[in-house]
Amino acid sequence: RQRQRPQRAVQRGDRLVTGQGGEAIRRRRDGDAAARCQQRAHPRAEVRVRVQSGAHRGAADRQAGQRRQARVDRRPCAVELADHEPVAALHGALRTLALALTKIANDVRWLASGPRAGLAEIRIPENEPGSSIMPGKVNPTQCEAMTMACAQVIGNDVALGIGAASGQFELNVYQPLIAHNLLQSLRLLSDAMASFERHCARGLEPDRERIASLVERSLMLVTALAPHIGYDRAAEIAKKAHREGSSLREAALALGYVSGEQFDDWVRAERMLGPSGG
Repeated sequence: RQRQRPQRAVQRGDRLVTGQGGEAIRRRRDGDAAARCQQRAHPRAEVRVRVQSGAHRGAADRQAGQRRQARVDRRPCAVELADHEPVAALHGALRTLALALTKIANDVRWLASGPRAGLAEIRIPENEPGSSIMPGKVNPTQCEAMTMACAQVIGNDVALGIGAASGQFELNVYQPLIAHNLLQSLRLLSDAMASFERHCARGLEPDRERIASLVERSLMLVTALAPHIGYDRAAEIAKKAHREGSSLREAALALGYVSGEQFDDWVRAERMLGPSGG
């Protein structure tokens, strides 16, 4: 039973990994074992490996007329046994995914911070009853779990890169580390993404009232007044609103630079979304 687990893990990796990097991993997995014992291999070992692997993927004719990089013949296979660039490239893609997921999880965590002192622009699902210190607080546990998993994957990439670079001549003794880190990263990312989607992403809700309040009090909106009253007067309105803690509309009317109707017509946040202002 214990011996079957690595094989199941490799098959799971086959389903998760696609593209040229995944194909390179599958190619070298078939040829490495035979290449290591080529002196004692069956004369038709390469043909049998190719036919079996092709049939397993439902594409036996796909490899017809092609030779494995790690051929079972009398040529040396030092490069195939000592280097692991395809694995390093594959894990590099996982590292890039971990970077993107970290950014997404942190954005959600900050946007859900609050409920009163933070941004609080979105609401996350209440998966736990509350904080052990602050009753009623909703902790972003799924975001924290995601970022911790991504941190581990980034660390795995460093260790795997060292291992891939440490092959000497015809052997790389870091293969256990390389295989362990690759399989662990695949498992961590797949499980973390599934959990984040199920317990967080699908339950996100915008707090429209809070968002509208923040937009209304944003000093950025003064940019819409500059084409009508000039940069200096627009800047004066923004500084007055910031200094007195008032809204832009209140500051603009107090200075007498615009009327209420003009402000409401010119300062429209939805018109500032595109490059043309339309």
